[in-house]
Amino acid sequence: VVAINLVGWPRETLPLELMTEVLRGGLAVAQQAGCPVIGGHSIDDPEPKYGMAVTGVADPNKLLRNDAAQPGLPLTLTKPLGVGLLNNRHKRTGEVFDDAIATMVGLNRDAAEAALSLGVRAATDVTGFGLLGHLYKMCRASGVGAVLDRSAVPMIAGAHEALRDGYVSGGTRRNLDWVRPHLRTGPGVTEDDLLLLADAQTSGGLLVVGELPGHPVIGHTVAGSGIDVV
Repeated sequence: VVAINLVGWPRETLPLELMTEVLRGGLAVAQQAGCPVIGGHSIDDPEPKYGMAVTGVADPNKLLRNDAAQPGLPLTLTKPLGVGLLNNRHKRTGEVFDDAIATMVGLNRDAAEAALSLGVRAATDVTGFGLLGHLYKMCRASGVGAVLDRSAVPMIAGAHEALRDGYVSGGTRRNLDWVRPHLRTGPGVTEDDLLLLADAQTSGGLLVVGELPGHPVIGHTVAGSGIDVV
């Protein structure tokens, strides 16, 4: 329905012109989503922060729920992983990764609408808890298990190199520690594989219980509990 900006800005160290560009970026994406931005709040803050508070309306008969997964269905991922690794590398080196930016600014609207049109009932976002964390939360809520094919999971260009060079965030390691008791790993699955799958995402995609044309199937749900990584 509407959105308002929420901004923390170090006005003594970063120019206000840069904040203007941040606000323009948020407005552009909101316009793409058909959501008016009606104002906002800003404070002086030693670290720049930006987000939106959004008010919306949802049809209860058209919800993609994380507790509605059924066994025997494919798992589809709508955005590649690796944003966390590349953002961490950017923070330390200043390198810019265009593919990561393109992934983060892309809306999930089209994928969500496609899922609903195909009768999908279960899905979750893939954000701060990483793919493994959000998959486990969905499995736990739905009373199902899952098999995840690590070789089918798409990665943003440069993610493997960032992992190799040690740009793993503390949040990603905590994600893996949290979900590890519920994982069963197949032959050849390495610690690096699991760190990639636990990578904390910013503005990640959707993990859909069902098949969406144009997006990779990365596994399937099963009767039981826990996650098998193969």
